[in-house]
Amino acid sequence: MRLATWNVNGIRAREDEFLTWIAGAQPDVVCLQEIKAAPDQLSLLLGSIAGYTSFWHGAKGGYSGVSLHVKEASFPGTPLVFTHPDFDFESRVVTVDLGAFEIASMYLPNGGKDYPAKIDFLNRMKAWVTAKVAAGKPLVICGDLNIALADADVHPSQRRANAIGQRLEERELLSSILAAGLVDVGRQLSPDDERMFTWWPYWRQSKERNLGWRLDYFLASPAIAEGAKTQTIERMYGTSDHAPVTLEFDL
Repeated sequence: MRLATWNVNGIRAREDEFLTWIAGAQPDVVCLQEIKAAPDQLSLLLGSIAGYTSFWHGAKGGYSGVSLHVKEASFPGTPLVFTHPDFDFESRVVTVDLGAFEIASMYLPNGGKDYPAKIDFLNRMKAWVTAKVAAGKPLVICGDLNIALADADVHPSQRRANAIGQRLEERELLSSILAAGLVDVGRQLSPDDERMFTWWPYWRQSKERNLGWRLDYFLASPAIAEGAKTQTIERMYGTSDHAPVTLEFDL
């Protein structure tokens, strides 16, 4: 099973890149973030990706938005009902139950314009995850969480103790969400990798030099995390400031 997550930083600007990538990679589930488009603003090609059932969740004039794309051959006969938890705002969360597990595409607020809204989102996300864990359904959260969980998740040249995305309060809240019953699968697979970044500033050839932050995650229930095999970060693919990240695991 292969899951992929990618903050495309505007799907209309990245349409050709995304369609080329998904046609070649063929993940079983794809989670996109920051699509920056309402469903009626998408091209016919994006609206009907061959072999996939797609759900686009964005608003006109929006700067966020998420989507989910489920490979039909991988989940035959599974009714796909896309939902949004009650803490979703600005089109930031969409989920679908795939039978063996539930998956969410999630784009947390950056916090630069409204830091209290980010903290509120994290607290409500924690309550939602706690309830899901209590219900016993395996869960995977894929997406841009806009937090570097530890110093190892930021290149030394960009570490700032009070920078939004690196603040102790944010890190503790994300850690408490993990403690509620999820595993940071990327870090589980590569515990000592201090160059495992998924986002890079657009300046000073940061992507080419791998001077970035790890902001994109797979958070998974232990039952899923136990089967994790590899995580691939396609740093040099596309023109978004984030890379496509793919997780391969055995159910």
